[in-house]
Amino acid sequence: MTTFFDLDGANATLPEVAPLLATLADQRAELIRLRDASVAAASGAGGGSGQDPAPDAEEARRIRLRMQGIVDQMAAAVARIDGLGITLRDIERGLIDFPALASGRQVWLCWQLGEDRVDHWHELDTGFGSRRPLIELV
Repeated sequence: MTTFFDLDGANATLPEVAPLLATLADQRAELIRLRDASVAAASGAGGGSGQDPAPDAEEARRIRLRMQGIVDQMAAAVARIDGLGITLRDIERGLIDFPALASGRQVWLCWQLGEDRVDHWHELDTGFGSRRPLIELV
């Protein structure tokens, strides 16, 4: 069953959700860095002599384990956001939507990491590019 947010309810979740989104964005960037390091280690460009594959293989294994740990942490954060009834749209930008009702129809209240409060909305079938100020919500 969908939980619908009013503006006060959506804004009240931001102190909990904003740090989760900031951490997710950092973790995403770290995963990309580790992926690139893993490719380098697997190809032998990670500092090994090329004659002894063991150091590069061990480094690649260590990187994979670190990546799995980050993925597990990210999954827990995403599950927490989902458990609050919030839809995560974009990890890199920290973009989330709150289901809401306005004049009997469902809309999304839209918020992005770095904004002070929920000030925008959009229709169900549109996205961030079509968001409009709350003052236009009737």
